[in-house]
Amino acid sequence: MSELLGAGVLDRLAPEDRARAQRLAQDTLRGMERCDRILQKHLNKYPPLTVRNALRVGTLELCTGGAAHGVVNAMVSVVAADKHLSHLKGLTNAVLRKVAAEGPEAWTARRAPRLPKWLRGPLVEAWGADAIAAIEMAHFKGAPLDLTAKGNAAALAERLGATLLPTGSVRVHDAGQVSAMEGFAEGDWWVQDAAAALPALVLDAQEGEVVLDLCAAPGGKTMQLATTGAEVRAVDDNHSRMQRVKENLARTGLTARTFIKDARQFQGQFDAILLDAPCSATGTIRRHPDLPHAKDGSEFGALIGLQEELLNHAWSLLKPGGRMVFCTCSLLPDEGEVQIDEALERHADMTVDRDALALSGIDEAWISSEGGLRLRPDFWADQGGMDGFYIALLRKAA
Repeated sequence: MSELLGAGVLDRLAPEDRARAQRLAQDTLRGMERCDRILQKHLNKYPPLTVRNALRVGTLELCTGGAAHGVVNAMVSVVAADKHLSHLKGLTNAVLRKVAAEGPEAWTARRAPRLPKWLRGPLVEAWGADAIAAIEMAHFKGAPLDLTAKGNAAALAERLGATLLPTGSVRVHDAGQVSAMEGFAEGDWWVQDAAAALPALVLDAQEGEVVLDLCAAPGGKTMQLATTGAEVRAVDDNHSRMQRVKENLARTGLTARTFIKDARQFQGQFDAILLDAPCSATGTIRRHPDLPHAKDGSEFGALIGLQEELLNHAWSLLKPGGRMVFCTCSLLPDEGEVQIDEALERHADMTVDRDALALSGIDEAWISSEGGLRLRPDFWADQGGMDGFYIALLRKAA
């Protein structure tokens, strides 16, 4: 879905319509299991995918407060507009009218949609069935908008009528169009999940240090590092995503040198390094509900191997006595805790600094046995949750 948005598929729509279309698509993906269970009762067999998706969107709207007449007519119009499917407009009308009558009650009675088996199995093994049920509920609820302030976070929260989270992020509920919000054009803040903002806080870059941000795009951590007065080098091999880094730096008036290069080929010696390694992104499903439907887990092995390679190379770039944060937006221990356990065996000069995790808002129970920080979407459930993340601060012997 993010690829479609990046390709400008919705650009022809007015901003408010674009935001509504994106919300509908995301909410339908989150609730697809519920939609399909409700529709199953009214279908002898599944229609072509376009019709099925129209029925899903219609079901989502009807079951969450949409006006029946308008929703049914809109979905019938969608089906009728395709000459190859227009003969199914009667089916669409009939099914959605039944859903309008019976669906809302059935919707609220159902459990939170489950993750697909290829992902749910490993996660239940790692964290237990109760934790995964709580994570699935967090995924279903979606995510509020989190901001990182360029300056004073408390003042920004007050200006926006938002909530200041314990770790310093600013949380906005029902935000609307991001680019129209106060302070966006002025570069006073950038969008960044509260969990994603923690690796840079843990690294604690200092003024005058030369700091490397590996796999930097889209640049939230780069900007955090730049606010400290450190000399920041941001590296990523994705041209379009690095263009976003440059645009964000320009908007916020922050400075960092950017390099479009494979992180494994980058050279130099650095006081501190932040490596946000490519991963399964299984910690971001509350914001990217298409992920469980777009993947099947077959790429995990290659990603785990790449993470090990990147970690080893980054360690070679770190000065003696330096420090490095390794992090992934994953819920899988193989992409977090296990990576650090194995890295400690490979590198005799590496230690984990668990004291660096003593930040405001961090629960000691989130610190794992090897000394890393394990974050899950069901943490802060009463405040809107957070992305799943793993973060460890590694120190190199002097």
